[in-house]
Amino acid sequence: MVAGTLTTLAVSWHSSDLVAPAVVYLIAEKETAMRAVLLLIAALLLVSACERDPGRDVVPMRDPLRAESAAAPPTEIIPLEKVSKSQAAAVSQRIANTEITITYSRPVARGRELFGALVPFDQVWNPGADQATAIAFTRDVHINDQPLAAGKYSLWAIPRRDNWTLIFSRAGDVYHTPYPGEAQDALRLDVRPETGPHMEALSFYFPAVEGKEATLRLHWGDVMVPIAIRVP
Repeated sequence: MVAGTLTTLAVSWHSSDLVAPAVVYLIAEKETAMRAVLLLIAALLLVSACERDPGRDVVPMRDPLRAESAAAPPTEIIPLEKVSKSQAAAVSQRIANTEITITYSRPVARGRELFGALVPFDQVWNPGADQATAIAFTRDVHINDQPLAAGKYSLWAIPRRDNWTLIFSRAGDVYHTPYPGEAQDALRLDVRPETGPHMEALSFYFPAVEGKEATLRLHWGDVMVPIAIRVP
């Protein structure tokens, strides 16, 4: 009787020795699997959070008014009589993931009659002063539904009373006179001018930007010239 009891206890003891490690092993395996699932979920969430907005992949263009070597803003005070009569300006606009930048100088009306007088009709004119007005595109675009490759162009115009011709010249870095010539033309197009409120200093600006389209406007005096831009 005693021997049978001892045998039963021995078997029970050995069974416990086998079951307990198995249970621990299964629990460890389950915890390892759960950790793997949690790590996978965390990785998927991280990837989703890090997905980039394509429109933000564009590296902002360098400030066109800041010299490459300028380490700090100038501290010199310029006397009023030495300030340029047509001061430098720049306007930049992102349309989707295309950057457009216009650099120009801004002549001032100062009570003068502008188009047909100061700026003769039917003659090529650079809408600016000093360095020729330039426009740069980081990607191919359409201007008034006409294709124009990415790059930098100088901008010219032939003003008329009811119709203007705009010229994008491949000569991107030139003085505002003389006109580089038709051999350098990348694009010519006709635009109908509009009448608007008086603008004392010549201005380029974007009054409308929506989706992949925008309007660039040249505005001086009461004359406004709209330029439709569409990007891919």
